Amino acid sequence: MNYTHATPTHIDEIMSLYGAATAAMEQQGIHQWDDIYPDYQTIADDITKNQMFIGTINNKIAVCFALSGECDEQYKNGKWEFPDSKFCVIHRLCVSPEFQHQGIASKTMVYIETLCKSAGYDSIRLDCFTLNPYSKRLYDKSGYKIVGYADWRKGRFELREKGIKINSWCDICTHKKHQ
Repeated sequence: MNYTHATPTHIDEIMSLYGAATAAMEQQGIHQWDDIYPDYQTIADDITKNQMFIGTINNKIAVCFALSGECDEQYKNGKWEFPDSKFCVIHRLCVSPEFQHQGIASKTMVYIETLCKSAGYDSIRLDCFTLNPYSKRLYDKSGYKIVGYADWRKGRFELREKGIKINSWCDICTHKKHQ
């Protein structure tokens, strides 16, 4: 898979991906996204700010996500394990239904962590819809701990966090034990 920043030329394909994913979630009773969110303007802003990434397979977008230091006011509800850390927030992670159940999301999480480590971040934060079992399983498997909850228009979301900075040989040994 090739990851890169999204450009304005990708916006229609990205919006189509979110639409297809939203429809697939709706069919499974997961009412997380709709025609209000994620919307065109949000995605266009992500692209303009150079925060939207895509992962492609055979020139098709398989996954997209945004990374930024910005988060909603509800993130204050978190009892963050690394409250003073330099953190990055994952927003709108979405795998195209055409590429789901192939390990794309897990591989993308590894890519995101590597990217954030190389950019000097100490931790990663995100929110996860409590009624989306696929996201919950992904973030559990990836080591993101629940540190609080946020309530938005679509319902309750878990606030999650993972420390990613390894400072010493001892930390590396400890980290490997918990994988």
